Amino acid sequence: MNQERLFLKKLTEIDGVSGHEKAVSQFLEKELLTFVNQNDVSFDGLGSIVAKKVGDANGPKIMISGHMDEIGMIVTKITDEGFIRFQTIGGWWSQVMLAQQYVITTGKGKRIFAVMGSKPPHLLTSDDFKKPANIDEMFLDIGVDNKEEVEKLGIEIGDMIAPNIAFRELANPQYLLGKAWDNRIGCAVVVETLRRLKKENHPNIVYGVGSVQEEVGLRGAKTAAQMINPDLCFALDVGIAKDTPGTDMSVKMGKGPAILVYDSALIGHVDLRNFVIQVAKEENIPYQLDYLKRGGTDAGTAHLVHSGVPSMSLCIPTRYIHSHTSILHYDDYENAIRLLVAVIKKLDHQTVKDITFA
Repeated sequence: MNQERLFLKKLTEIDGVSGHEKAVSQFLEKELLTFVNQNDVSFDGLGSIVAKKVGDANGPKIMISGHMDEIGMIVTKITDEGFIRFQTIGGWWSQVMLAQQYVITTGKGKRIFAVMGSKPPHLLTSDDFKKPANIDEMFLDIGVDNKEEVEKLGIEIGDMIAPNIAFRELANPQYLLGKAWDNRIGCAVVVETLRRLKKENHPNIVYGVGSVQEEVGLRGAKTAAQMINPDLCFALDVGIAKDTPGTDMSVKMGKGPAILVYDSALIGHVDLRNFVIQVAKEENIPYQLDYLKRGGTDAGTAHLVHSGVPSMSLCIPTRYIHSHTSILHYDDYENAIRLLVAVIKKLDHQTVKDITFA
C-alpha cells in the first residue's frame, strides 16, 4: 500500500464521534506539521484545527473545511446484566445498526469491542417483520456477565462508541471501503490541497480547517469561520452516489467531485459555482452537479458569519454513508484536490471581488 493510501487508511480508521474528535485532530496536526510551520497551526475554542498557508499576505482569505467527526453514540446506561444502552450522535437509520460491530473507548483510552444485539428471525413475530427496528430498544453486548464486569473495564456514562470496520481496497482498487469517509475524506482533501500548494504560488491566504461537531449541527465550522473571517469558503464533504439499483443514476462514482447547488443549510453561491465550473472546464477536470433535499455541510454555517461569506460545497460521491460501510472512488478524491488547487491559484483580490459583488 502506497503512502497516500496508508494516510487514508489511518485517517478513516480513527474513532472520532462528534464531540470526541481529539484523536483525529492530533493525527491531522502531526501530518500538517510535516509541511506547515507550528505557528501556522491553531485551534478554535471547540477544538477545530486550522492550518494557514500564506501565498500573498495581503490577498483574500480562503477557507477550505472538512469535518473531523463521524456519526456514532455515547454510553447512557449500563444494565444490571451488563448490556450497554446509548444515545446516538448524528443521523442513524436503525436498519443499518443491528448485528454490527462497534468499539467503546473509555476515558482512559481503553478500547472495548461490542456487538449490537438483535433477535434472530426465529423469535420475531409477524408484526416485527413489518416495522423498522426501534433504536430506543437497542443495546450493545460486550460479552460479560453483569454490570460489575462492565464497570471494572472502566466503561462510564458518556464514553464514545464508534462503528468498527477496517479500511480496504475492493475488487477494483480505486474503490475504497471505510467506516468514516463522512468526513475524513474531506479532511484528507484539505490536507493534500495545502500540501500541494506548498510548491505553488497563489495570490491569497488559505486556511485549511478540520472542524468539529458537523454531524450534530455544523457547529465547528461556525466557530472556525468566526475566527478566520474568510472572504470565500469551500466545504469538502461526501455526497450521495446515486449509481446503485433503485437510484436515478444522476451522480456516479469515478465521474468527478460533485458541486452542490442546494442543500438544506446552503444555497450554493451562484457566481462562485460558475467560477469553479469555468476552472474545471479550463483544466479538463471532471465534475458533476448535485443537490440534497436533507442534510448540509460546513458551508451551511460558515457562510453566515460576520457580513456573509460566499460559499459552496464540493463533495466526493460516496455510497452507503451514515453506516459502517461507505465506499468511494479514489479518482474523485484526486480530482477534488486538483480542482481546488486550480481554483485557489486564481483567487486574487479582483476575482474574489467580482464573485462577491457580481
